[in-house]
Amino acid sequence: MDVFEKLKILTDAAKYDAACTSSGANRKANKGGIGSAEACGICHSFAGDGRCISLLKILMTNVCIYDCKYCVNRVSNDTRRAAFTPRELADLTINFYKRNYIEGLFLSSSIIKNPDYTCENMIKTLRILRDEYNFSGYIHAKAIPGADSKLIDELGLLADRMSVNIELPSQKSLKLLAPDKSKNSILMPMNHIQNRIKENSKDIVVYKHAPKFVPAGQSTQMIVGATPDTDFQILNLAESLYSKFKLKRVFFSAYMPVVQNSLLPEIHTKPPLLREHRLYQADWLLRFYGFKASELLDDNNQSFNPYIDPKCNWALNHMELFPVDVNTASYKALLRVPGIGVNSAKRIITTRRAVKLDFSGLKKLGVVLKRAQYFITCSGKLSYGVKINEDSVLRSLMSDKTLDAFRNNLPAEAAPKQLSFFDNSLLLKEDIRKCLTGQM
Repeated sequence: MDVFEKLKILTDAAKYDAACTSSGANRKANKGGIGSAEACGICHSFAGDGRCISLLKILMTNVCIYDCKYCVNRVSNDTRRAAFTPRELADLTINFYKRNYIEGLFLSSSIIKNPDYTCENMIKTLRILRDEYNFSGYIHAKAIPGADSKLIDELGLLADRMSVNIELPSQKSLKLLAPDKSKNSILMPMNHIQNRIKENSKDIVVYKHAPKFVPAGQSTQMIVGATPDTDFQILNLAESLYSKFKLKRVFFSAYMPVVQNSLLPEIHTKPPLLREHRLYQADWLLRFYGFKASELLDDNNQSFNPYIDPKCNWALNHMELFPVDVNTASYKALLRVPGIGVNSAKRIITTRRAVKLDFSGLKKLGVVLKRAQYFITCSGKLSYGVKINEDSVLRSLMSDKTLDAFRNNLPAEAAPKQLSFFDNSLLLKEDIRKCLTGQM
């Protein structure tokens, strides 16, 4: 099999892994080296100046000894198999880079032979890139659960970011769908990486030229919708991972029914994309808005409202805290107002030191008044014509068709098709804009 055939198979096999993100690293090329990893990030995303940043996202091999029921590469699945040698993959990466196709590499792998052997091959690939080609571009490497800690150390010194996919939200789910994996085998390398990052941060203070260990931190991914685990369980797990392992990101991947199994949802089941979207919104609230998982969901309400984003839903359930006056409210209180994001809250705090803010001024500062006007006052005054009642607030937060589905207690599927730029949708234009700007 030639390299081109391997490339087609192994790039296609890697598409289900969502745990790639901006680098957060600032690795500069040495004299005579090539490539660089700037802090603006290298991924399938857009840089601050509008450029599309890309990386080669690929598996070392899709030959796997594990039989995870949800995975297209599981050992019992009849699919075309391929494997790159370290030299082939390193040469391919450099050739793509020189042609300006990519600026970095996202390298993962199925488990071939055993975790140590798989990890060794990944290390060989990165050593060729770093040492022979002097490649200083961004590299995201997937840590292999079960691999020796010394191999994880080697991999971490060569990569900018590492990730260990937690896959499923509970040990029960792992035992059912991924019997070869365990929660402990996944958390052990995650914990080891975090400890080494802490040690390395101290080494760098003492020794200026100490090699950096995973300078862009670590992330993880979990599958949503393949098991009965609730949004409440998933969000609590994400909060725990952020707290314990200081992860940069927890990625949520809506289950894609690509294989048939009696333990999985039907093959024709649509991916729960709206549920994934709500989890990402809640994740943003945990990381930047000071919310706790227990504030957004609880034992009695374990799933997000599909019609309203988590922040608006929380605000509607706590109307006793509103309205707040933008000229006197604390930064923390402003962050909890729907339509006021992190940047606009900071602008409000800065601007009101010099002038009294009114609603026209708030709009100039980036506040989404369509949402915020029901939860704020300016010097004690409501926006002109605003009436604070459930009906008017819901009309503001939802489209008419979505509102009808909500009032008639119909399932989300009864509303227009989700996540479409062309049809009426459960997601409004405001939702799409918020995903891009972080304003919630």
